Amino acid sequence: MLMGTRIKQIIHLDMDAFYASVEMLDNPALRGQPVIVGGPKQRGVVSAASYEARKFGVHSALPVAVAMRLCPQGVFLPVRMARYKEISDQIFEVFFRFTPLVEPLSIDEAFLDVTASLRLFGPAEEIAKQIKSTVRKDIGLTVSAGVAPSKLAAKIASDLNKPDGLTVVPEGEVQEFLAPLPIEKLWGVGKVTQKDLSLLNVKTIGDLSRLPKDLLRRRFGQQGLQLYFLSKGIDDREVQPERKIKSIGREETFLEDIREKEKAEKEILILSQRVGKRLRRHGKGGRTITLKVTYQDFIQITRSLTLPAATDDGRTIYRVALDLLKKTEVGKKPIRLLGIYLSGLTKTGEGQLFLFDQTDGSNQGGRLNLALDAIQDKYGDQAIRPGRLLED
Repeated sequence: MLMGTRIKQIIHLDMDAFYASVEMLDNPALRGQPVIVGGPKQRGVVSAASYEARKFGVHSALPVAVAMRLCPQGVFLPVRMARYKEISDQIFEVFFRFTPLVEPLSIDEAFLDVTASLRLFGPAEEIAKQIKSTVRKDIGLTVSAGVAPSKLAAKIASDLNKPDGLTVVPEGEVQEFLAPLPIEKLWGVGKVTQKDLSLLNVKTIGDLSRLPKDLLRRRFGQQGLQLYFLSKGIDDREVQPERKIKSIGREETFLEDIREKEKAEKEILILSQRVGKRLRRHGKGGRTITLKVTYQDFIQITRSLTLPAATDDGRTIYRVALDLLKKTEVGKKPIRLLGIYLSGLTKTGEGQLFLFDQTDGSNQGGRLNLALDAIQDKYGDQAIRPGRLLED
């Protein structure tokens, strides 16, 4: 460390069972009950489960049908994303009171760099306590916090004493803190990597830290070097207050598998319109259009095409997606999920937008889309729809 360099003070904040907690906040009669938020029984998955529900083995990403078998007495509620976003905005407003260096990881999770805030608010541990107290007092929810000199240690620490926990990892003790933890706690270690490491008799982060760097590099390539340094607590990544959006899209899991090509094409049209509207709300256009298909047997494929210029127009996205759909087994294999994503994003106005196949640079199509968006925002998505969808 260079002389005069300040040790970073990072706080990782993670709301406790966020969606379920918001439901209990809005309906106090649910407190103490196994609350499970997710999709419909037939094909949905669990988005969040209260700690009471987790005692029955219910967790996020679990099929709702399985959750109902594990916890038949559970209170099953639909996802209310608009409400969760509203509460999330209030929570992040609290975060920003203590530092402008806030990096959102999701709607209920963020890193804060409070290194420059110590003179105003005291030690990082005290800042974490103030944030936790303010969120509880002003909003009525609990948040778990991890305080450490690095993002890696702070994130792991916040997960150790949930709910409403606070874990502090002092400078100089990061490697000691990490050593006894199971290897799957380390970023970058998924099921495949965990299985490969088990062949090397690696079960804890400490086990990994004792392996030679060259061995890990030969076995895992660049990922091996990253794991080597992380296992020793070396993590110099900065908190990024503005995370660049890499893609914008939408996907849908269907209650019943799609077996007919015509039905799939209609769903592609709906998704294309929604993605186009989402792009325009972000002021973005995208060049690369990706179609995602998950079949009944859970095999997933993607097909992509890059346009000569960016687009935010639903009809252009639809035409491209239809061509991509021809490169799948639509009509031959039942389809469980369809998704459309645009990447290679640029701000609207940066370069020519590819609207209605216009080549003269006019923005007539763009103005029409914005007018249609305004009508739907006022009167609902059903107010104006493509003619092909009217029969539905």
